[in-house]
Amino acid sequence: MTNFNQLGISASIMKALEKMGFEEATPIQAQTIPLGMEGKDVIGQAQTGTGKTAAFGIPMIEKIDPNERKIQGLIVAPTRELAIQVSEEMHKLAKFKGVRTLPVYGGQHMERQIKALKDRPHIVVATPGRLLDHLRRRTIRVDQVHTAVLDEADEMLNMGFIDDIRDILKAIPEERQTLLFSATMPKEIRDIAATLMKQPEEVKVKSKEMTVSNIDQFFVEVHEKQKFDTLTNLLDIHVPELAIIFGRTKKRVDELTEGLQARGFRAEGIHGDLTQGKRTSVLKKFKFGRIEILVATDVAARGLDISGVTHVYNFDIPQDPESYVHRIGRTGRAGKMGEAISFITPREMPHLHLIEKVTKSKMKRMTAPSYDEAKRGQQQLTVQKLIKTIEKKELQDYRETASEILDEYDSATVVAAALKMLTKERRQTPVTLTSVQPVSVKKGNNKGNNKKFRNDKRGFGRKGKQGGGRNRKFQNKRNNNKR
Repeated sequence: MTNFNQLGISASIMKALEKMGFEEATPIQAQTIPLGMEGKDVIGQAQTGTGKTAAFGIPMIEKIDPNERKIQGLIVAPTRELAIQVSEEMHKLAKFKGVRTLPVYGGQHMERQIKALKDRPHIVVATPGRLLDHLRRRTIRVDQVHTAVLDEADEMLNMGFIDDIRDILKAIPEERQTLLFSATMPKEIRDIAATLMKQPEEVKVKSKEMTVSNIDQFFVEVHEKQKFDTLTNLLDIHVPELAIIFGRTKKRVDELTEGLQARGFRAEGIHGDLTQGKRTSVLKKFKFGRIEILVATDVAARGLDISGVTHVYNFDIPQDPESYVHRIGRTGRAGKMGEAISFITPREMPHLHLIEKVTKSKMKRMTAPSYDEAKRGQQQLTVQKLIKTIEKKELQDYRETASEILDEYDSATVVAAALKMLTKERRQTPVTLTSVQPVSVKKGNNKGNNKKFRNDKRGFGRKGKQGGGRNRKFQNKRNNNKR
């Protein structure tokens, strides 16, 4: 491993890294930072959670002149959650250099953003749609930008922002440094690299590091109608500290959340139709453990970096393998092990094999547990609590009362009553979810089928077509609520 102090980083950023608790650079950081500091264009292939923000953020901050109160660095991210997260991390990295960062995204009042931009930040982290709005209004000036970053470029392609990205890059001075990061490298991303970047250096995290070696992957073959009961039974057996459950549509997320709450789980959902305030509130509760389960769509969970997620459940298997890797990458962070469990209907088994082939990882079969097994799981938790209490040996004040009870009842009855009283008995409230169509794969044409899906998704977000990339209500309606 490479230490940050071996990379020629300035004292102010080293101080920030130490405060953040970072000493060793991740592979993407160790390879990208030196190239970035030399001023070279970089194409980095790495998934979420590999430390990309510091990889592009450190070279950018090093080049910023704090006394020059103009936008000198621009970072484009696909979602507001990722924009906020990247902005927060950039703020921490630049803390001791006096470099100011501003996130700019849709859902915020335009006037408030214009006012903040007039305060002249050094770095802007923006979503494509809102950034273009500002460029058209001339409320943001990018003529002094010397470093531009495209983060999660493949997701911006999937969301229909590829033309917007070209327009943004053309608005920035040609004499700039461009760094592009993407988990996958489809043709459209390669075209941007060829036409709008200058002899970019490629940095690719080795396939071993691209996989999810610290995540135990399982699948449960289960019919659509049995999915929800299977999920709640698994939750009672696993007892996750923090879990994320992925649903394919916003309606699915709402129904799952309501169903879990009805059965007594502390769960809340996030998706694109919620206000930014509500999403921020839910994420804060999850981050601090006030809720144990977050139910989310792919887009809403994009870029989330919450430590301590022990389990990820794919209630609906995603359409493309790249999304699968992004989803399960929410667990198994910071050297800890995580578990990912995917629910597969019988008709979706070919799709499971496609994901295994693309991700070069095998999922282990898990048998769907019964309600009785789930009850047993909850009882075992109570038994563990009882044993811990016994081992503490602080029971003297309770022995007399215990003896009196044992004079009247046999010991097995007394322990059974204690277990019943202490065990969390799950409400068996009936829950019915609206069925979703299974994901299908055309035999012998997996690759083409995958590409077709990406093109279909992208088509509704194209600027100037079907209502534009930012007409979200129209896009979601036309996409049959896929997000």
